[in-house]
Amino acid sequence: MAVTKRWQSGLAAFMAMGITAGTVAPMVAPAPSFAQTATSFSDVQSNYWAAQFIQSLAQRGVIAGFPDGSFRPDEQVTRAQFAAMVNKAFQKNQIRQGTRFVDVNSSYWAASAIQQAYTTGFLSGYPGNRFEPNQAIPREQVLVSLANGLEYSAQNDVASTLQYFNDSPNISNYARSPIAAATENKIVVNYPNLKFLNPDRVATRAQVAAFIYQALVSSNQAAAINSPFIVALNDEQSPVAIVIPQGTAIPVKYDKAEKIVVTKDETAPLTLTVSQNVVTDKGRVIIPAGSQVVGQLKPVKGEKGSQFVAEKLILTNGQEYAINAQSEPITKIETIKQGSRLSSALKTAVYGAGAAAAISVVTGDRAIATEEVLGGAAIGGLIGAFFGKKSVDLIVIDPDTDLQMTIGQNLQISLK
Repeated sequence: MAVTKRWQSGLAAFMAMGITAGTVAPMVAPAPSFAQTATSFSDVQSNYWAAQFIQSLAQRGVIAGFPDGSFRPDEQVTRAQFAAMVNKAFQKNQIRQGTRFVDVNSSYWAASAIQQAYTTGFLSGYPGNRFEPNQAIPREQVLVSLANGLEYSAQNDVASTLQYFNDSPNISNYARSPIAAATENKIVVNYPNLKFLNPDRVATRAQVAAFIYQALVSSNQAAAINSPFIVALNDEQSPVAIVIPQGTAIPVKYDKAEKIVVTKDETAPLTLTVSQNVVTDKGRVIIPAGSQVVGQLKPVKGEKGSQFVAEKLILTNGQEYAINAQSEPITKIETIKQGSRLSSALKTAVYGAGAAAAISVVTGDRAIATEEVLGGAAIGGLIGAFFGKKSVDLIVIDPDTDLQMTIGQNLQISLK
């Protein structure tokens, strides 16, 4: 049965990691470079079981390779490296004050990442105020961290869920409920055998990549990957209905130009991109950055201005929703007179068809009529409407500030 939650939006992106515990073998492999920009690696072939997870995270800048072009997917991951990866994958507001770990010097390469992971709740230390940054992290600790940080709770009987794994008796007591929650949310990836979790084995770079990517998928921040090694107990589970309340702000951007120009009387199609994650008060992403808002710039009744009116929200996973949202009226007018020249800002703007036709006639700049216009509308038929005019008033829109919108009616989004 669907569960409906009222929530508050925040513009900060989300994620959290939980506590870690246990004793694991030391990490002996060298630390990778986190400045790698290439997304193809010499030792990750296209048919490698984790290739898609690795490539997708590399494209996001979450993980990186080594200077020789390799990824070394079978190498172990230390707690320090894990903190750095998680901080790159997710963001979350600070929930507690920082602490000083006796085994992490301020000059240590991951000192900042470890502090961020701690203050935002991603990771915790050990007794004696130790962090053990060079300690290799086992698979069960990674899954516990992701489940706790995402605030996932097991919805079904924990013992029944964990019976899926043939080696479930090897799961530590502290990890059982979080791993059950991670399993329900399809974060668990087991290669080569779905039925073996291998909870006490040290996690490899490939395995951590798979777990982190699935955590992004579970929170609607990444598109699902079709892999036979993702543990999916019930693909038909009921979705969770989240209600986004009226008045919630949606931050958007427009990448094609710094300015948009329309006349006060024209209607022009416009598609904007969500610039930051919209999240619940508990940090769950509901509208991921990169989603699209489709709508129109329309004249404002009773005012000499324009307003963006949203019609459809398209999430990054392809889900579409009708949406009632709009910007504040935009009333900044710039008058273009006969014989005048366009400012540098207007020369690089994107135009509505009416604005392009008006500028072409009034300034005599016929080249403007060949520029790209919103929605690809035809200009030719509009030019006649401006013959004889010596000036024209234009609405000049700054997408970064003028097009931010709020939801005008509660919006329900269905998440699995």
